[in-house]
Amino acid sequence: MTAADFYSGQVVDTQTAREFTEQVLSRVGRDELSDVAALLEHKVQAFQTLLARDALRSLTEAQATNLLRSVFSTRRKHRVILDTLTLGGFVDLCDDLLYGDAPVATRLAIFHNEVGGIGRDLPSQVGFDLGSSLLHFSDPERYWLWTQWMWDPRNLTGSLPLVVTEEVDLIADDIAETYRRIGVAIAFVNDVGEAAEFRERGHGILDTDVFLACVYGIYMYTTLRMRMTQEFNQVVPELGELLRRLLGVHRSPLIEGTAP
Repeated sequence: MTAADFYSGQVVDTQTAREFTEQVLSRVGRDELSDVAALLEHKVQAFQTLLARDALRSLTEAQATNLLRSVFSTRRKHRVILDTLTLGGFVDLCDDLLYGDAPVATRLAIFHNEVGGIGRDLPSQVGFDLGSSLLHFSDPERYWLWTQWMWDPRNLTGSLPLVVTEEVDLIADDIAETYRRIGVAIAFVNDVGEAAEFRERGHGILDTDVFLACVYGIYMYTTLRMRMTQEFNQVVPELGELLRRLLGVHRSPLIEGTAP
């Protein structure tokens, strides 16, 4: 798969991306952005340890809980997932997702359907969100992240469409094709972001994760805060904490070593 298979013109709206970065830096310092990326590196190390093929087959319920609590969309849903799938079922799904023979987009689609089928206690978007998180943080240079806050195909919202051009079409007929399109778009954001210096450097693709979380944070502030009461605005976290929450490193048991 190459970029030309999807887009022939400009993909990243560089000017808009730089404007987002300016807004971000008015709220949080570069050192804190680097700190968040460093926390993601610790998260990668933890995911790689727990999801290594030999280790995965002996995953304990406490370890599975900690994995789920380190993903924003499943932090409060870990009990629903493990009670419904059982620990063994969850491990089997993870094994197929990470080590199956099918193309990765197909494996993600299967995982998404299985997790999304849990029912009303778990939004269907959690399937691709959790699945891509397991893939990405087990091998960030090989697999890209796709969270609801990056691109929600149901509501057509997220940080990714805010920094790519109108030519980029993220809407596809299925999860597998959407994942492929997102991968190409993120690759452009990563490469252009480094060259144009609208994302930080030093942590590779993890800096792009932080940048896209920043974009979503600014989007939240400029839309939600305008509509909500002053009392509610006071409990909306500051950008540094919001980034940590979105990226699953805020009080993460895998990073802090805390109990579930």
